[in-house]
Amino acid sequence: MRDNRKKVVLSVINMINVVLVTIPFVYCWYRFFAPAMIHPYYRRGNWAVILVFVVLYVLFGRVYDGFSISTKRITESVYSQCMAILFTDAVMYIVIFLLAQYLPAPVPMLVNFMAQTVLTGVGTILGHKWYFSTFQPYRSIVVYDTRLGMEKMIEKYRMQKEFRICKIVSINECLEDLDMLKEMDTVFMSGVHSHERNIVLKYCVEQGIDMYVIPRVGDLLMSGAKRMHLFYLPILKVGRYDPSPYYVCFKRVMDIVLSFLALVILSPLFLILSIAIKAYDGGPVFYKQRRLTKDGREFDIIKFRSMRVDAESDGVARLSTGDQDDRITPVGRFLRKLRLDELPQLFCILAGDMSICGPRPERPELAAQIEKTLPEFRLRLQTKAGLTGYAQVYGKYNTSPYDKLQMDLMYIANPSFLEDIRIIFATVKILFQPESTEGVLKEEAEASGKQETVGLEN
Repeated sequence: MRDNRKKVVLSVINMINVVLVTIPFVYCWYRFFAPAMIHPYYRRGNWAVILVFVVLYVLFGRVYDGFSISTKRITESVYSQCMAILFTDAVMYIVIFLLAQYLPAPVPMLVNFMAQTVLTGVGTILGHKWYFSTFQPYRSIVVYDTRLGMEKMIEKYRMQKEFRICKIVSINECLEDLDMLKEMDTVFMSGVHSHERNIVLKYCVEQGIDMYVIPRVGDLLMSGAKRMHLFYLPILKVGRYDPSPYYVCFKRVMDIVLSFLALVILSPLFLILSIAIKAYDGGPVFYKQRRLTKDGREFDIIKFRSMRVDAESDGVARLSTGDQDDRITPVGRFLRKLRLDELPQLFCILAGDMSICGPRPERPELAAQIEKTLPEFRLRLQTKAGLTGYAQVYGKYNTSPYDKLQMDLMYIANPSFLEDIRIIFATVKILFQPESTEGVLKEEAEASGKQETVGLEN
């Protein structure tokens, strides 16, 4: 019953948000754009334009998780909603241009965007206060086996208002007394093997307790299983990555078209950045390094050089420590902040070595080192390496190899053209989030350097 009330309140808050964002656009449309149409719209036409705006905003809002206010900080929610508004307004500006057959004045749309930003900010703050003052946090228990620290993650991402950790127990303690779960609303399962986890899962389903599970590699492989009936029985067919020919064809066409257009449009930026890199120390503009793509094939990745020419003069490769890394040049620091150093990889995409979406290509030495303790890491090589992917959108530079593997397997398990489009749009969101490019701790970088496992420009 409580969950239903929460869903209703969240739905109302999100609907209010949509209305607040739509009001400035409606005014802007009727005041500036509708009267200037060569063939003026009447009631149904005007409503159709407004409906297109609402649909686009809801779609972009979901892409950027703008409506997940119960599990997002206020700043994250507002940022996500502003990204959704920005893309929605941009698309609507193009639509208005096509309808009006002339280039509309951009000022009204810019004022509209600023008004929408203010209204969505106010609405989000009030929505957060309403939601968290109405509902108490879920009583939660963390059940762990090989993976610790779930409670610290909840604290780090400030989700204590939604989940109150009451107990932290090992899976063995939990199995000895499953009734301890009865007084809980939520169970977090972390690093527990499938056999023990399924016992707890069945109990939680029977008792109506929600369960959040950090999956293991096998779970992610199973998530892509094809459901079928064989021998008069329900069967799950699991195999290697095998997308439909239509998806493969569309994905390659999209890679060629988008990478070519991006290279043409960004050519002035390429020139400016090349001059800046060359002018700073006279070194080479580009940086090349061997990487792995589909089925372990090696290729040379290309990036704008962001480190000193002598950064690897001692012959030891190290992880970047981010802002603490004195090997990064001032120009390189700017490039990395906005991920501009990645742009030359568009040539790799055009050549067919990479795709726009897919697991990030790793250095052969790094992959070999990781596979000594994590043999499943090679499963990322089922598909072509990508410029962006799940691990880039939902992880960070210093996300562990195991977690990167899990996120990449989530992508590989369910290949979809629409999912690729969503990842492309979601990638724009992380360009302005500093935590997405965090470096590793200095101690970790030095340790990796001794092992010679990680490249400079990873």
